[in-house]
Formats: sequence, C-alpha cells, structure tokens
Amino acid sequence: MGKEAQVSAVFADGADEGRLQHEPPKLVFRGAARRVWQDKALAGVRAEGADLVLADGARFALGERAAASWAEAIANPKGRLDKIGVKPGMRTAVIGVADETFTAELAERGAVPVASLGDLDLLFYAADSAAELARLGELALALAETGALWVVSRKGKAATVKDVEVMAAAKACGLVDNKVVGFSDTLTALRFVRRRS
Repeated sequence: MGKEAQVSAVFADGADEGRLQHEPPKLVFRGAARRVWQDKALAGVRAEGADLVLADGARFALGERAAASWAEAIANPKGRLDKIGVKPGMRTAVIGVADETFTAELAERGAVPVASLGDLDLLFYAADSAAELARLGELALALAETGALWVVSRKGKAATVKDVEVMAAAKACGLVDNKVVGFSDTLTALRFVRRRS
C-alpha cells in the first residue's frame, strides 16, 4: 500500500486542494482536476521544508517529516520482496504462482525453498477459483507457528475471485488477513496468519 494525504498544492496553473496518493509507481493528485506523475516525471523528487516538490515545480504541503518520508519512498521504492517481508534463511514454498521471476527473486534474497510442505515461514499459493480456495485449510497446516500464507490471485477485471471470498475462505480455516500487496501488474497478494488466542 502507498501513502495518502489531504494536501494544499501549487501547480504552474494555480493552487488547489485535494487528495495526494502515492500508488507506486504513480503519484496521483485528486482535486479540481486529476493529475498523475510517474517514471521520468518523478525523477528528482525532493523535500523542501514542509513541501514535497516535483521536477515540474508542483508543490504539495505535507509537513516537514511527511515531505521527507514521501520523497524517500518515491525516490527509493521498496521492492516486492521488501513489501512481502522476505528475509534470508526463511523457509518458503511457491504453489502455482505464474510469475517466472518470483522464485529467482526469492533465491537471490537467500530464502530457502522447501519441497515438502511443513514448518514454512512463507507459503505463496495461487488461488483463482473456489476449488483452489478450498485448499487453504490444508495449506495452513504447513505453516510454522509464526508463518504466513500469501494467497496470490488475479486483480482488476481479470479477477475470478474477490478479496472478500479469499478472506472468508481463510477465516473459515482459522486464519486472519493482515496485509495486501500489489504482487505484480496483474496479480495481488493477501497475507494470512494464524489467529492469536
């Protein structure tokens, strides 16, 4: 998830009030007009006192600490594995996730792929149907006490299961959701952990 704030803004064509959202890789302002910056338009973003300033001169009043935090997040976005929380040595398994680069990223990070399901720190499971969601109870048993099950599914118009369906299926297995991550341009991922007593 990105950052969001109600801000006063100044543009070349005048001032405005609205909602500023950092939805990596985009910065979106929703005021009298919707404005979007990404890629080269975000190069050189900086904090000047209480303002976030873009290369085109657009300024957003966020407050000194927030402006610095936003500038850092935009200039140095977290990668997928950072958002997911993958650390070296974590025991991981990937089932059915159609992303050719993901297992290579896990290996580069130092995660340990495990063939037999059991005592996993992270389990990534692709689920785009009711039948696939029905396996969540079985897969939850493969998690270590503090392990997490990431359910990866298609997003947007291509989605065949809704987030609420995924959450309901996981809840029925004693799991609770505690994070969502944009896994890729076409996939989203919801993290589930065991309910604490």
